[in-house]
Amino acid sequence: MSTGIDLQQSFVDVLVGLGLTPGVAKAVWMPIPMIVMVLGVTVGALVCTWLERKISAAAQQRIGPEFAGPFGILIPIADVAKLVIKQGTRPAKADPILFTLGPAIVFISIFLCFLVVPFGQNILISNLATGIFFIIAISSLAPIGLLMAGYSSNNKYSLLGGLRAAAQSISYEIPLALAALAVAMMSNGLSTIDIVNQQADYGIITWNIWRQPIGFVIFMIAALAECERLPFDLPEAEEELVAGYQTEYTGMRFALFYGGSYANLLLAGLLVTVLYFGGWELPFPIDKVGEFLGISNDTAWWQIVTATLGISVTLIKTYFFVFFAILLRWTVPRVRIDQLLDLGWKFLLPVGLVNLLLTAALKLALPAAFGG
Repeated sequence: MSTGIDLQQSFVDVLVGLGLTPGVAKAVWMPIPMIVMVLGVTVGALVCTWLERKISAAAQQRIGPEFAGPFGILIPIADVAKLVIKQGTRPAKADPILFTLGPAIVFISIFLCFLVVPFGQNILISNLATGIFFIIAISSLAPIGLLMAGYSSNNKYSLLGGLRAAAQSISYEIPLALAALAVAMMSNGLSTIDIVNQQADYGIITWNIWRQPIGFVIFMIAALAECERLPFDLPEAEEELVAGYQTEYTGMRFALFYGGSYANLLLAGLLVTVLYFGGWELPFPIDKVGEFLGISNDTAWWQIVTATLGISVTLIKTYFFVFFAILLRWTVPRVRIDQLLDLGWKFLLPVGLVNLLLTAALKLALPAAFGG
């Protein structure tokens, strides 16, 4: 199966064919994936902000944005324009270095996780053999930025929000990692590509949602907590902490927090899709469709069709998770901080360990069904 590395080699071969040296061709290729990823993640986060408004309006039986473009689709662009031109201020007694570094660390750590997430069969930047481990390791840097932001703002509400964010992230990273590790155990690897391929043999019946129902529930709850979505938005609870660690931020610094939160929600949806819903795979194997129609899988136009279809399927599954997270915001009340921590340490952590041990036992007892 092709990976992002094959896409790079194909691009370099085309440039070499046009007369460039291999070194120059690779230099031309290097910024292209990063630019495409920045644009893709930015557009995806903007779509999430628009969905937040429209789904919230529907849940509350109102119309929502409708005048800024068709169905209000220009509202996210207006948000970005407002934040870009808004003056950036800093409290007089705030730590200037940490105050600026905090939102940057949060955004960069979330952004880097997209390097190993496949949007389709051939659409990823780097197929690391330790992809899931990379995501868990890099995303764990975000609480450091949140704590920096809360501490450096010289504001009691910001400090409490930063401390809550750090405690919440540490509490739910471990159950999330255990749920992902159970999936990696069945896939015999940590690569995101291998995890999707392991679910592709017989369509929907081999998706991990059926073999890992306990892990799926753990991952969903932990992902919502990591994204600080209701009912787990304790770090920025408006009624208690104004805006938590974001209270003193304006302009582009606030835009990093604002965009990073929705990029994190998009990342969580992609991980749920990759780990439990077959990634870019349809409910039936697309390769079998080509064989049934007598089309070779090496045919150029068929590869374009399957790649486009794979991207569409991945995004549909991802935005279904986003829809669920937004709808949950207006359905479930916020929990208390002690309830939040008790759920993570006293329930999800032991259940995650039991699920991991159960997966290992089933892999030994039923190797054909659990990747032995």
